[in-house]
Amino acid sequence: MSKNTGADAAPTDVAASRLIDERIQELADWRGETLAQVRKLIREADPQIVEEWKWRGVPVWSRGGIVCTGETYKSAVKLTFAKGASLPDPKGLFNASLDGNTRRAIDIHEGDKIDGKALQALVRAAIALNASKKK
Repeated sequence: MSKNTGADAAPTDVAASRLIDERIQELADWRGETLAQVRKLIREADPQIVEEWKWRGVPVWSRGGIVCTGETYKSAVKLTFAKGASLPDPKGLFNASLDGNTRRAIDIHEGDKIDGKALQALVRAAIALNASKKK
């Protein structure tokens, strides 16, 4: 079920967005703050991005295919880019899952600063890659 609340609004699964809101509130520590911050950056990178809730509790952002997931662990918030190995990463944000042929991840630990512009560039590149694969 998608809902579009305006010309610039993303067609977002309202239930998924609510579940992501709840996850952020549940975490009530640096992980919740970090997940909220990356969520904001992802949504600002492309207002048409779709929020989903998959695999029993994983926030997922999609547009033309999965862009990235946002998993939370005890010591990290992990953003996994489904096709990260094919994305340019000039700022070197990818620091995890570096050995695979497809995915790449960013592990964010307590106190880490997030390069918002670089993260948004990765999100846009992932969306462009998804769009190019559809043609």
